[in-house]
Amino acid sequence: MLEEIKNYNANKLLNTPIDDLAEYFKKKYWIDVPILHEDKIVADQREVQVDVSRDPMRFIRDRSKPFYIQGTEIEIIIPFEGDAEAFNIQPSTFTLSPPNAEIKGNTIIVRIQGVDLTTENVKSQIDRTISDIKSYLENLRCDVKQFNDSLYSIARSAIEQRREKLLKDQSLVAGLGFPLKERADATKTYVAPEVRRKIIPSPPVASSDPYKPEPVLDLEHYEHILNVIENMALVMERSPSAFVDMDEESLRTHFLVQLNGHFEGSATGETFNYMGKTDILIRVNGKNIFIAECKFWGGPKKLTETIDQILSYSSWRDTKVAIIIFNKNKNFSAVLDAIPNTIEEHPNYKRSISQVSDTGFRYVMSHRNDPSREMLLTVLVFDVPKQP
Repeated sequence: MLEEIKNYNANKLLNTPIDDLAEYFKKKYWIDVPILHEDKIVADQREVQVDVSRDPMRFIRDRSKPFYIQGTEIEIIIPFEGDAEAFNIQPSTFTLSPPNAEIKGNTIIVRIQGVDLTTENVKSQIDRTISDIKSYLENLRCDVKQFNDSLYSIARSAIEQRREKLLKDQSLVAGLGFPLKERADATKTYVAPEVRRKIIPSPPVASSDPYKPEPVLDLEHYEHILNVIENMALVMERSPSAFVDMDEESLRTHFLVQLNGHFEGSATGETFNYMGKTDILIRVNGKNIFIAECKFWGGPKKLTETIDQILSYSSWRDTKVAIIIFNKNKNFSAVLDAIPNTIEEHPNYKRSISQVSDTGFRYVMSHRNDPSREMLLTVLVFDVPKQP
C-alpha cells in the first residue's frame, strides 16, 4: 500500500480529497478473513487408485515404490466468502499439523481417500478438518483486526506526507520564475492495477491535469464569520419584534453590515457582497470561496433546493459555505430533527463532521459534477417566533 501511494499519479493525488483516497487504499488492502458456509457443504465420491505402500497391515515386498489398489475418494466442497489469499497467512497462534485442503475459487475442497472407508471414520475426519480450519481462521481474525484498523491512518499519513513534498517541490520550482514544463509522458487517465479481491474498489475519480493551488478561506476565518452570523442571529432571537416584518433580503443586509464591520475588503472596502437574491459571499479571482444563504424554514424540500443552489455556485474544492435558517414555526425541535436526515439523504452528502452547537450542523458535501471536489457546509438554525 505504501509503495502504491509513493508511486501514485502526483496530479491525481493532489486533486483527490485526502479522506477519499485514504478510504480507497483502506478498502483495497483490507484483509477479509474468510467465513465458511457450512450450511452449503456438498459431497461427492469416486473410485480411485489408492497407494497402500505405507500400510503396515498389508504384506508388500517392496515399499520403496507405490502399490496401488482400487479404493474410494470422498470429496467435501465447502463454500466460503472472503479473501482466498488469507488461507496463505499463518496466524500467530497455530499448530504443528495445520489442516490440509485445496482452495479453488471461493470453495475449500477436502479429500479423503481409502480402501475400506466407513461413514463414521469419514465423518470424523471431515469434522476435525473443518474444526481446524475454523480455528485457524478465528486466530487469524484476531491478528487481522489490528492490521485492518490501522490501514486508514497509515494511508492518510503517507498521503499527507507525499502531498506535502509534492507541494513543496512545486513551490520550489515556481520560485525560480520559469514556467513549468509539461511532461510528455504525463498520464491523462489512470487504471488501478488488478487486485485479487472478491470486490475491487475503484480509486476516487480525480483529474490528472496539473495541480494548481486554489484560493481557500482559512478555517479560522470561516469560524469567525460563522460566529459573527450566530451573534447577529441571537440578537434577532432575543428581539424578534425588530425583525418580524423583514424578508430574507432585508435580513441578509443586516448580516452584511455586521460582517463588513469585522472584515476589510482588499479593494472596495467591503469583503462581503451579494449576487442574486439571498447570497452572502466572498470572491477571489472570480471564484466564490465563501457563500451563505439566508432562508426561512420551508420544510425539507426547500432545504434540499437551497443545498442545490449552493452547489451550483461552488466550483472550487475546499469551498466553505453556510446556510442560515430562520424558523417562524412553533415546533422548533421538529425542524432540528429534520435537518440531519434531509442533508444525509442528499446525493452529494459525503460525511458528517460535527455538530457545532445545539442548533448548528456541519457536513462535507461533494461538488455536483465532480465528486473529488469538496465543500464544507455548516447549517445554523435560529428560532425567531412570529409576533402575536
